[in-house]
Amino acid sequence: MSPSSEKTNGGAATLGQFETLRAVEQFLYRQADILDDRKWDDWLGLFTEDGHYWMPVSDDQTVADGVPNIFYEDLDLMRVRAKRVTHPHAWSQQPGHRTSHVVSNVVIDEEQPETGDVVVRSKFHVVEYWNDGLRHFAGRYRHELTNTPDGYRIRVQRVDLINADGPFDYVIQTWV
Repeated sequence: MSPSSEKTNGGAATLGQFETLRAVEQFLYRQADILDDRKWDDWLGLFTEDGHYWMPVSDDQTVADGVPNIFYEDLDLMRVRAKRVTHPHAWSQQPGHRTSHVVSNVVIDEEQPETGDVVVRSKFHVVEYWNDGLRHFAGRYRHELTNTPDGYRIRVQRVDLINADGPFDYVIQTWV
């Protein structure tokens, strides 16, 4: 349930809804900081054991299995990628890239009252600096977050790039 769907007091959202939204925003902001700081183990720790990072080729794509994707990685594949980009002989990371993630327009689309699990959408803008050049990525995130005793964990992070069908000068090395 989103803050806009359960209204009380003449259209005002409940305190619990604002607390949930604030906790989700803080989780997404922390994720952005972890990515910018290249703390790959910390970032992988944000996912559930069955978590997936999904970047479809188009925003109307409804399934990931059995169709082309830019990325569709489970936790094991994400670990492999993290090891690859941190390997001392990873020429594509010499010098390493730097990023700045900005997350905004966070909206809770669904909330399961019995579990506290939420489905969240937001907007993002990422600037990547590497090899004296800048690249921009922008689009929408959709997070399916599981509420655990240790806080939220990502079951699915979907990344819809507005330029997913555009050309890229070089391969996206890490996560947007």
